[in-house]
This record gives sequence, C-alpha cells and structure tokens, in this order.
Amino acid sequence: MSLSAQRPFHSIRVLDLTHVLAGPFCAYQLALLGADVIKIEPPGMPDTARGRGPDDALNAAGLGINYLVQGSNKRSLALDLATDEGRTILLDLAEDADVLVENYRAGALAALGLGAAVLQARNPRLVYCSITGFARGHERETVNAYDNVIQAASGVMARTTGRAGEPVKSGASFIDYATGYAAAFAISAALFQRQASGVGQVIDCSMFETALTLMSPEAAAALYEGPVQSRPKEAGLGTYETADGLLMLGAFNTRQNKRLWEALERPDFAALDGWPELWASAQAMREALVPIMRMRTGAEWEDYLHGIGIPAERVRTLDEAVHLPHLGERGFFHALEPAGAGASPVSVPLAPFTFAADGPTIDRPPPRLGEHSAEILHEIGRSPDEIAALKQRGVIA
Repeated sequence: MSLSAQRPFHSIRVLDLTHVLAGPFCAYQLALLGADVIKIEPPGMPDTARGRGPDDALNAAGLGINYLVQGSNKRSLALDLATDEGRTILLDLAEDADVLVENYRAGALAALGLGAAVLQARNPRLVYCSITGFARGHERETVNAYDNVIQAASGVMARTTGRAGEPVKSGASFIDYATGYAAAFAISAALFQRQASGVGQVIDCSMFETALTLMSPEAAAALYEGPVQSRPKEAGLGTYETADGLLMLGAFNTRQNKRLWEALERPDFAALDGWPELWASAQAMREALVPIMRMRTGAEWEDYLHGIGIPAERVRTLDEAVHLPHLGERGFFHALEPAGAGASPVSVPLAPFTFAADGPTIDRPPPRLGEHSAEILHEIGRSPDEIAALKQRGVIA
C-alpha cells in the first residue's frame, strides 16, 4: 500500500533509529504526513514498546499497544548495527535519506562509526536529529533518562503534589510526547532551511529542556532575582466538589470572573477589576464558591457555565474522555485492523489537528519486526541471494 503523493513529507525518507516513546513518536508525526519512515531495530533486541500493553497476546507478537500507537505508516528493517555488514547497510541507506532520528545513549552511534559527522560526510543534505535526556556537550550527557525521571529532575513533580502533599508523577508521559513534537518541529524546520541552504543540519533535542520549556513562566520566575510577591491561586481556577463529583473551573481572566459572579448574583465579587483585586479576594471567593458548587451536578454546571462563556469541565476518567462524541465526529481515533485471528481491533489517536486536504492519515498498519527488511535491502541494490545470506547470519531478520 503506497503512501499519498500529496502529503507534506511525501518525498522525504526518514531513518528511525529510536525506541520506547519520544523518538518513535517523533518519527510517527513525519509518517502521518507522508514520509517514508524506515524503523530500524536490532533483530535480537527490538523496541521494548513492542512488548508493552494490556494484551499479553499482542505483546508476545511484538505488537503491544504502546508500539501500535506510534508505529503506523512505517516500514520495519531488523538490522544488527553491531556487525560490519549492518553498519555498511545503514551507511548505504543514509546516502539517500533525508532524515535520521535516533535516541541511543550519547556517543553510542558515533562509537559505531555512525555519528552525524560520518553520515553527513557521505550525505551533506542529511538532517541528523538526536533525542537526548539532558542534551550533549556537558557532564550529564551520558545520563540515561525516561519520562518519569525527567519529571523528577526538572521540578515538574515538585510542582505536582497529591493530597498528602508529596510530589506525584503525571499519569501521562507528557514530556516524552512533547519532546517528540519538539523534535518533529525541529526536523521540519531543518528540512525547510535545507531548501535554501542545500545542506542538512544536526539537531540535539533534550527531554530535560523540553520539560523546562513546558514550565516557561515558572522557570523564568525561579531565575528572577527581582522582588517577588507571593500570589494565591485565583478562585476561578480550581477544582470544586459538585453534587456528584469534581468540576474544574477555568474562569481565568477578569472578564470571565465578572460574568461568573454576575451570574451567581454576587455584585461585590463581580465588581473586582484587575489581578491585584482578584488575588486579594481569592480566599473569600473560594469560600463562597464551595457551597454554591455543591448545589448542582457536574453536568448541570457544565451546561450552565458553558452557556455564559466560562470554561469548566467535569473531572472525567480516561474511559469517559475517549468516548466523547465529538472525537468520533472528527475522526480522531483510527481503528487498526486486528493483528491476527481472534484479535480485537485497536483504535489509536491520529493527530490533534486536521488539514483541509492531504493531512495526517494512517494508510499502513504498524509493521511486525523485520516485515520489510528484504524489500528495503532490495531497494538499495542487494540481491535475493545476498539478502538470504544476511538473514542466515543474523545481520537482518
């Protein structure tokens, strides 16, 4: 099944030497928009995401849901880069590639003779993107990292506390995903830059710095050496108990605050104008809201507050959220074909944006390990006999 010739990256070839989440998610963004993404994994140690998910049968088949959500539109080449033949194959692939994205331990590919300098010497137009935990070129560059430890290291957890007051990791791997988006954006920019310069780029995308970017106001405030005043959280921003559950209120600015309190028939609070007055009255406003919010159900408050232009949503479970009707209307989830007899279909997120035409699309299921090895090697001139010999020696699978 061929990819569309109209999507933005339809002529771009990407070598995806990534694993787990941030890197594969980055390459997935390019694949959704038409790039020919070749996922390259060691035959004996494939991406660990293949074995992770709620269905043991899918995990055993190397098609765990953690892999399926970021594997579509890719081709799979199982290649052992620890062998001379494997490295030669990668060098040959890199000669005609547009992008290589990797998230190996710092220096691992360079030690194999596959670093950016070597590959760009063979292909000056190559965009070489490394996704790192703490970035290159300093004492922490070799420290391994995953989303959870970056949440701890960056201060994200310290700012996210549970009812006991102890730091809590977010249930979502949002730093991984944000890093994947950042890397995909950097690659896109480098490809655009290459149109004018004719040469590629070397990108280092850091998970730690992504986490700090996601906290830009807080990070800047932490570095600020001028006078700092303690600020209470505005009453219009917070979680309140309703008659049947929790509701998150989002009356952020002064206009929304005025509408809220006018609707609740509290002209004293509605008359407040400007942040200093809202901060000074935050506790009194919060104490007034607590009994009011308990008078209606969460759904009733949603309808009422939406009607007056106030952001507010019930605190839903994920099971509730994924079944909201508008997601189906937008086609946000794509149902993959069942992986085998008796298997259930898996619905995966497509993209949080749409194009009027030729936008993100899934038209190739996530590949099994090595599913396209022979096909890809044939494209770079290896004969059937050579391919069979490479497979017999374990260089490919």
